[in-house]
Amino acid sequence: MPAHQLAPDIPTDVLAAEQAHLAESRAALRAMRAHAQSLSADAAGDWVSQQILQSLLDQRVAALADHPDTPLFFGRLDRAAGDDLPGVIYVGRRHVHDGNSRPLVVDWRAPVSRAFYQASPADPMDVVRRRRFGYHGGALTAFEDEPLAEGGEIGPSRILTEEIERPRTGPMRDIVATIQPDQDEIVRSTVGQTVCVQGAPGTGKTAVGLHRAAYLLFTHRERLARSGVMIVGPNRAFLSYISSVLPALGEVKVDQTTVAGLLGEHAAPEDPAVSTVKGDARLAKVLERALWLHIVKPEEGLVYSRGAHRFRVADYEVREIVASLRGTTRYGPGRAALAQRLAHQVLVRMEQRGDSPDDRVQDSVARSKPVKQLVDSVWPKLVPEQVLFRLLSDADFLARAAKTDLSPDEQRLLLWPKPYRGWKSAKWSAADAALLDELADLIERRPSLGHLVVDEAQDLSEMQLRALGRRCRNGSATVLGDLAQGTTPWSARSWRTVLEHLGQDGEVTELTLGFRVPREVLDYAARLLPSIAPDLAAPRSLRPGAGSLSVRQGGEVTTAVREALDREGSIGLIVPDAMVAEVSGALDGIAHAVLGPDSAEEHRLLVVPASLAKGLEYDHVIVVEPADIVEAEPRGLARLYVVLTRAVTTLTVLHHKPLPAQLTA
Repeated sequence: MPAHQLAPDIPTDVLAAEQAHLAESRAALRAMRAHAQSLSADAAGDWVSQQILQSLLDQRVAALADHPDTPLFFGRLDRAAGDDLPGVIYVGRRHVHDGNSRPLVVDWRAPVSRAFYQASPADPMDVVRRRRFGYHGGALTAFEDEPLAEGGEIGPSRILTEEIERPRTGPMRDIVATIQPDQDEIVRSTVGQTVCVQGAPGTGKTAVGLHRAAYLLFTHRERLARSGVMIVGPNRAFLSYISSVLPALGEVKVDQTTVAGLLGEHAAPEDPAVSTVKGDARLAKVLERALWLHIVKPEEGLVYSRGAHRFRVADYEVREIVASLRGTTRYGPGRAALAQRLAHQVLVRMEQRGDSPDDRVQDSVARSKPVKQLVDSVWPKLVPEQVLFRLLSDADFLARAAKTDLSPDEQRLLLWPKPYRGWKSAKWSAADAALLDELADLIERRPSLGHLVVDEAQDLSEMQLRALGRRCRNGSATVLGDLAQGTTPWSARSWRTVLEHLGQDGEVTELTLGFRVPREVLDYAARLLPSIAPDLAAPRSLRPGAGSLSVRQGGEVTTAVREALDREGSIGLIVPDAMVAEVSGALDGIAHAVLGPDSAEEHRLLVVPASLAKGLEYDHVIVVEPADIVEAEPRGLARLYVVLTRAVTTLTVLHHKPLPAQLTA
């Protein structure tokens, strides 16, 4: 028997039966959604309960939305008899059942569906036959069988290959139909396990991270519904690109944001050398000292009057209380504890006089003017901006806080050349945002999420990683990236270091086998690896892609664009940032859009600044003037590596200036 049986070789009544099952499943999904829409929150008790229940019902309705252009199921498992599970299982994006609760489609995340991704002739996992379905739009048009019970080997799947190579426009699609065994192992990692994925271009690391989030939400719905799941990406353009994946999988309540969106949209211009120092983890100790330096030694005791009586707490007792609290709690709770401890001492003296004060009296004393004045003078109320402002504008204070953690040159680098009049008028940089977040957590503990997915993590500073780590300190994380694509001055060189600053003890796994980028294109880009990431293994691609690469000296942009427009699929015209306006103007008469850092442009032809290309992919990529991309920033070769690996079908390189030496070797 051949390794695969394709639909044209099988009677058409088999295909018709599968199409009928698809129609039945879609009708059942519509009935499930109609039932959810018919439910009312009015039966809940009070108004708050009604609002909560209505929100849950709305989420349920949204999760049951049918996408007519998306296959409802993509696989089928014919299982051997011997257990209580059905003999035939259809694997799809969500669970669908009929009016008698008979499963018509089983969610791809269910334990029984694991065999669709992991079963092989060597380990069939009780599966006799695996069937893959081919679709055109939402219509089932073909299928392909893989016999698993007879041993031997299974050759490449034509349907799988066509799905991976299918041209695309618009946002990123889910990959539930094409998840490979090594990807599936990552996706199904346990909720308490932090996983770090070093993924070469085209290996699907971003999709793996998103699908892991969907899997964890399915498997631990109640737990993660309380604590939350968050996706953190490099920019808004990237978030727009991935925005459709989780909703297509039925997960509509997952926060997606950028580091700036999480820490604060601060963007004051700053010398990269200054940002590099601010991003160093040594600043954590400097900030901690700076905060606690605001506590002053008490010089006076407390006098509290109640009626004709005066109750005194001596100055040495106040100093002992302050010393016992300092550094043993966060700054904010420490202030509150100081007031309560002082009030307690007053109550002790009241009891010594024969009074019987209760907790209400203690709270009243803690809120009294004498106590508040003493606390404010010894343990002043602070916000993060006050502390950081003083640190960056006062050389003596910075020196006291830095001690030996920062060199004199680094301290001078951090000081503002022209200080602002006050902290309320200060303009903060993106690097400052992580410092302010560190201080905020030192003042009041930040709550933790259940799971955090961080993409392009190699570009985050150590202080940014600490900020993200605080968001999952009681949970777990999926850390995604590629050390070879690090483009910031502080880019990571080791994933172990990244995990250390994130505060997570995770497992590092590497994906080197690509499915999206053609081999000819990937091999061309990999010429840069010895210069940017010599310790990484060279990526490999399953797709030969003969004829996918074209390098043209003196080629015209409009000519290359018109050639790409004659092909099917999306087009990314990636140019040096400084050339965006020039190239866009040269396309006069050719419909296109320009991708911006805060925009979510959807157009078949996009002019993409090189600095925004990371994480995106297009069927056809045209790269203009690689030399200018390299010269634009210190890690320009890494940026060029990113740019050259955005192509799914073809890559055209246009240049008038000489190419970097690495590409001509």
